[in-house]
Amino acid sequence: MHPRGYVCFRAPHALTLNGKLDDPAWAHAPWSQDFDDIEGDLKPHPQHRTRMKMMWDDNYFYIGAELIEPHVWGTLTRHDSVIFQDNDFEVFLDPDGDNHNYYELEINALNTTWDLRLPKAYRDGGPALNEWEIPGMKTAVSVQGTLNDSSDLDHSWTVEIALPWKPLGEYATCASPPHPGDAWRINFSRVEWDTDIIDGKYVKVPNRPEHNWVWAPQGIVDMHQPETWGYVQFSADPSHTEKFHPDPTHEARMELFRLYKEFKALYARHECYDVNQVKLMSGFTFKRTATGYALEVTVGHTHLRMTQDSQVIATKF
Repeated sequence: MHPRGYVCFRAPHALTLNGKLDDPAWAHAPWSQDFDDIEGDLKPHPQHRTRMKMMWDDNYFYIGAELIEPHVWGTLTRHDSVIFQDNDFEVFLDPDGDNHNYYELEINALNTTWDLRLPKAYRDGGPALNEWEIPGMKTAVSVQGTLNDSSDLDHSWTVEIALPWKPLGEYATCASPPHPGDAWRINFSRVEWDTDIIDGKYVKVPNRPEHNWVWAPQGIVDMHQPETWGYVQFSADPSHTEKFHPDPTHEARMELFRLYKEFKALYARHECYDVNQVKLMSGFTFKRTATGYALEVTVGHTHLRMTQDSQVIATKF
């Protein structure tokens, strides 16, 4: 099944961020679908609603989010802390969709951020590069209630983010800012912890894992699967009526990923990539390389090449 897609329209003017999403430009941006559990239909629908919207202009990629929350709390105030130890909102972005050199941003209700880059996914030995920064990024948070006050019920907290194009394109092989019609891979996550109120303070329930609520479900509890993220399609349509166009290569990409997992399991057992033990669908080819292997397939006017570390290079002709 094709992942979720969102048409991101151009903003009519530069947005002023205060965390409230009350800039008139946001009226041109539709809300996304409500977030689901990260495992999709395997788990119950999230207890609290989460949704996002996006816009863009020549300078920034804008993201807004609303997180319904009866008890808004936060503890972390130092930049590049492990923000998901609090309830948080997270952005995952792979501009060129190759599964490598993707970005992650986390933000809590105190407007504390953690931005990092992953040269490759953890499954392929990729480290989290905390030293990577997004210079010029703007963020704002607004609480519809009282932060860290357990004596009352809150309504929600809202987030606004403005990401400058230059750092987003630093490790990408595509245009940044994008051209109208371009599509990037993106996903969003909300981490939610169950808490008790003890002596007036919020305390996490011991030995209980966090909830992970996401825009594009992953099927497993792992956000670091760029191939299953959603798509953001950038549009300059002044009527704001452009429809999302599904990726015609997505089915082939998922078959490449299935083969990648099969070869990975085979190597774990035998320390070799034996193509004779893997069934390739028609049109898919296997080639040995100096570092491992490459799987290739052509879909329409696009050639896809996946290497053993799950990088997919798409070449149009």
